[in-house]
Amino acid sequence: MFEIIGSPLRSLLVASLLLISSFSNSIAAELVMLEEDGCPWCELWRKEIGGIYSKTEEGKAAPLRVVDIHGPLPEDLKFLVKGGFTPTFILVDQGKEIGRIRGYPGESFFWGLLAQMIEKLPKAGNS
Repeated sequence: MFEIIGSPLRSLLVASLLLISSFSNSIAAELVMLEEDGCPWCELWRKEIGGIYSKTEEGKAAPLRVVDIHGPLPEDLKFLVKGGFTPTFILVDQGKEIGRIRGYPGESFFWGLLAQMIEKLPKAGNS
C-alpha cells in the first residue's frame, strides 16, 4: 500500500491539502449585515457600497452575508447578539465576533471602520 503513494501522487495529495487549507482559511471570515425591510440606511449602503463590495479586497477577505434582523439567526451565527439597530455589520471569523459597525456612517467612515476590524483578523498561519 505504501508503494501506491509514490512521490508524484504524494506531492499531488500534499498540494491538494494545502490548496484546500488555504481556501478554507481565506473564506473563514464573513461580514454579516443585519438589515430589515424599509431601512433607509440599508438602502443607502446598498446603493453606495453593495454593488462593489464583493469586488474589493475587503469583500474578498470577508464576503457579505445578509441576515434579516427580525428573523431567526442561522445555526452557525447563534452566538451573535443582534441588537436592534439596522444596518449592523458584524465581522465574524471561525465562530467568533471580531467587531461590529452599528449603522451606516457613510462611505468613507464605513471603509475606515471595516479596515480596522479586518486588521484584527488572524493572519494566515497564525490562527
